[in-house]
Amino acid sequence: MSSNAMREALLELFPGFEQASGHKVVPRFVGGVDIMKRMAAGETCDLVIMSGPQIDQLIAQGTVASGSRVDLVRSGIGVAVRAGAPRPDIGTAEAVKRALLAAKSITYSSGPSGVYLANLFVRLGIADQLKPKIKQVPPGVPAGSLVASGEAEIGFQQISELMPVSGIDLIGPLPPEIQEITVFSGGIHVAAMQPDAAKALMQFITAPAAASIITRKGLDPA
Repeated sequence: MSSNAMREALLELFPGFEQASGHKVVPRFVGGVDIMKRMAAGETCDLVIMSGPQIDQLIAQGTVASGSRVDLVRSGIGVAVRAGAPRPDIGTAEAVKRALLAAKSITYSSGPSGVYLANLFVRLGIADQLKPKIKQVPPGVPAGSLVASGEAEIGFQQISELMPVSGIDLIGPLPPEIQEITVFSGGIHVAAMQPDAAKALMQFITAPAAASIITRKGLDPA
């Protein structure tokens, strides 16, 4: 079970793993908030992939095996507008602030990037001004879909989740001074039926041969 930040990379990596290992991967891609709910409700799987802090939380709760966490990729936040729309300057924190204040509507995810952005807007001193314009998407729904439909003028999410959305232009990452890098990690469920296969899959994802696919999908190897 994986959050959507790694979906595109994993879908390209799975066939190679299956061929090399003889194992069959049956993925479930779920928003991170919903993964936590499913785990709390007792749902099981062999491998859980989501943000590192959430994996640590599942370890603390006794859902994911202690010592099984493996950091897989690093992911930054990107900015998108509707395809063909004017591209605001996002080269500096001040430029992003101006773009946000000028935008008629804003969307971001319910995942780690959304949590970070809500706090960022407070730090920038514009949270109250932006509040009426924000449309936060439900877990598992790409923020880019609201940008593509015109429901939001500007959208923010993990770069890897914006890249596959049609109808939008990814104008770039947040500038370094306000960028937030999220580490996505894997952990083996305490009730895993195939723990050795789960471990092998994480080894495959972190092997040097996988790096080019990971990078091409908007992520960085951990």
